[in-house]
Amino acid sequence: MAQINIISEKPINLSELKNEIEKIKKRDGELNFRCAKTEEYLNQFVTLKNTEELKKKIEELKIPRLKETHITKIIDILPKTTEELKAVLHGYTVSISNENLKKIVDTINSFLDKASDKK
Repeated sequence: MAQINIISEKPINLSELKNEIEKIKKRDGELNFRCAKTEEYLNQFVTLKNTEELKKKIEELKIPRLKETHITKIIDILPKTTEELKAVLHGYTVSISNENLKKIVDTINSFLDKASDKK
């Protein structure tokens, strides 16, 4: 069996994964079974096209202890209240103040409002 070496790991959100699958589909013509099932799932649940802007806005908040992995999960779930955000971050060993949680939620809600205005 071939030896696999992991060169680097980088978390990506569901929107970025959807874009990568589209690139693979264009390159290969068709997808294998698992990739097709993943694409089907993403088509049902991914609503935002461009999440890079939201990611930059959350990073610009400069919240201590908030890592790229956390930001990726926040973008995947898009919590609309601080309670929902607490539930998302509950699985990680990170503690964020209520003030910073409010900043994140406000950033997400303003981004979603802008995105819905564009439609």
